[in-house]
Amino acid sequence: MSRDTTREAARRDRLRATAAANGLDAVLVTNLLNVRYLTGFTGSNGVLLVRTDGADVFGTDGRYTTQAGVQVPDVELLVDRGTELALARAAVQVGATRLGYESHVVTVDGLRALERATGEGGRGVELVSIAQAVEALRVVKDAGEVEALRRACAVADRALAELAAEGALRPGRSELEVGRELDARMLTLGAESPSFETIVAAGANSAIPHHRPDATVLRDGDFLKLDFGATVEGYHSDMTRTVVLGHAADWQREVYELVATSQAAGRAALAVGAEVTAVDAASRDVIVAAGHGEHFTHGLGHGVGLEIHEAPGISALGAGTLSAGMAVTVEPGVYLPGHGGVRIEDTLIVTDDEPELLTLTSKELLVL
Repeated sequence: MSRDTTREAARRDRLRATAAANGLDAVLVTNLLNVRYLTGFTGSNGVLLVRTDGADVFGTDGRYTTQAGVQVPDVELLVDRGTELALARAAVQVGATRLGYESHVVTVDGLRALERATGEGGRGVELVSIAQAVEALRVVKDAGEVEALRRACAVADRALAELAAEGALRPGRSELEVGRELDARMLTLGAESPSFETIVAAGANSAIPHHRPDATVLRDGDFLKLDFGATVEGYHSDMTRTVVLGHAADWQREVYELVATSQAAGRAALAVGAEVTAVDAASRDVIVAAGHGEHFTHGLGHGVGLEIHEAPGISALGAGTLSAGMAVTVEPGVYLPGHGGVRIEDTLIVTDDEPELLTLTSKELLVL
């Protein structure tokens, strides 16, 4: 039985409509994640030609002929090692005069090669940038994507819960040991891979927003910041929890409560039509009012999906509004150099009502 490709076909139709509205005859999609989004193909060499007349062509090389037949059964297949240029020539051969390409992906050398391929015989094809056109479609998730995100978040939640219950987050272990065990547990629970390089930051290292785990040994009284996620069906989860080992000092409880209050304000601001700058401000203003504005050094959040960081960006420099179906993070932090830091992060889905929380691990201060 062939795979149901209804969802991907509908996505191609949406891109086709964008192309037609911009006077294009076809669009050459070369970003592999965008190709996956539009076709379901998961190999390492795939290019898609979306034609406004509906006669799309998928290209790959001989290694993936069988895979393409299974994953992309509803699109004409072209097998050629130089897939991108072969599809560009194919567009010209069927009379395309304006060909869209992903300028945010194609290199300078790649563009020159496309110009040569589409200009053979003096045909005068115009190459037109469609930068981020597919990414714009990916911003709002459909029901299947949301379900994949739920499953990815559930894997991360369970992995952390199991490690905490087993006493794996304890003084005497190194950041590297904890990170590797967390990654392994997510894989055991069904993740395809970690969503990104897991952050494990203990003590003063927790004040470094994106500290890379090293041989630092966890000690009693440390903040321990864990930022990690699981990938399921290509979709990423993203969660940060900060715990205290042994005994929590008053200053640690105060900083934690401040970040928790800020994070709750950011979650509450997630609403259809909300400006991303306003969401950032709702959370950031809490920290600024407490005198720690300079210690919150990054944007509030970002979109999550086939990439761990994708649109929309939620920050003071962001642009646009939220729509139902967007998957986003809310992750304020306060980082005190030389002492320690706290970040609390959830992945959520914007809905017409309350946002749906996907990362369900408790946000109460956990003292292990």
